[in-house]
Amino acid sequence: MTSPDVAAQSLTPAAVQAAYDLIQPHVHRTPLLTCKTLDTIASAPQSTEALVGTSFEGQTPARPRFRFFFKSNWCFQSTRCIPCIAATVGGAREEVKRRGVITHSSGNHAQALALAASTLGIPAYIVMPRISTPSKIAGTQSHGAEVIFSGSTSVEREAVVAEIQAKTNAILVPPYDDFNIICGQGTTGLELEAQHAEQARSRPLDAVITPIGGGGLNSGVATWFSDKQTRVFGAEPSFEGADDCRRGLQAGKRVEAVGTLTIADGLRTPVGLLNWEIISNKKKVEGVFAVTEEQIKSAMRLVIERMKVVVEPSAVVGLAVCLFDENFRRRVEQEGGKDGWDVGVVFSGGNTTVEAIAKLFT
Repeated sequence: MTSPDVAAQSLTPAAVQAAYDLIQPHVHRTPLLTCKTLDTIASAPQSTEALVGTSFEGQTPARPRFRFFFKSNWCFQSTRCIPCIAATVGGAREEVKRRGVITHSSGNHAQALALAASTLGIPAYIVMPRISTPSKIAGTQSHGAEVIFSGSTSVEREAVVAEIQAKTNAILVPPYDDFNIICGQGTTGLELEAQHAEQARSRPLDAVITPIGGGGLNSGVATWFSDKQTRVFGAEPSFEGADDCRRGLQAGKRVEAVGTLTIADGLRTPVGLLNWEIISNKKKVEGVFAVTEEQIKSAMRLVIERMKVVVEPSAVVGLAVCLFDENFRRRVEQEGGKDGWDVGVVFSGGNTTVEAIAKLFT
């Protein structure tokens, strides 16, 4: 088996481009959205009262200037797994059809694999936590996948995957810790850059920020931008230690296990081994920040009310960093100056329900 550090060397923009070429027949090009209201809100300094009780208390609030470009990524999720399945199938499609594919996921990757497998005519077994959002479970089942329930931690999920594999001999398609999955996720960055160039013309894309759970999306986007000037950042929830990537970077060692019930349920897993090789490289990912549950809810409310876009909590952690993290905001102020930054914010999922949203805000 190739070691993560060796495999990471093969993760290049060319590999992401190859994945994009492969998925072209299946791509739904999601829009790149803007919102001047959110630009204005984020560009205004936070009140000193808002910083009381935080690590930024007593500081003069930063005055950054943001121009946001929101990549609505969830409609594009179905294409992410196709590079991995295609690589797995190779010239043995009949064998894969007989054995099927299997993964574990709280919902987004689950639906992606279910739809990709359905598109290619392959049976799919999906291990999902019992506490997964009902709409994510229903969405996965609607594509014909067999859903098997497990506990909420990655260890519990992987144990059930092993049991099902022993019975079915299904082929594992990892949710994030895989070369082809990372390349597929990286196509988000490819599209974002191209769409920004169409809209902003001569303006550069200064930065991109994505959520981090297992790290597939962030490491893929960082791979695409690794030979460009665009800075890449990551965002996590801080609740109950969900910020394993940020803590790991501070300690200089990957955190191997996470046990959290953050409302950002898509980000409850530890960063994968291969993903860590990319994200821990400061030349590729310049920083990872964490936000509170209340900050996530505040960002989610703004997106729903001001943009009229339905997002799940996991999707808005990057926006929450831009709104509330004074370290990040100070950097934008200092490096962006009067021109500010064009920031690509990836919304990674919209798999929620009216009931789930209402529960968050009652």
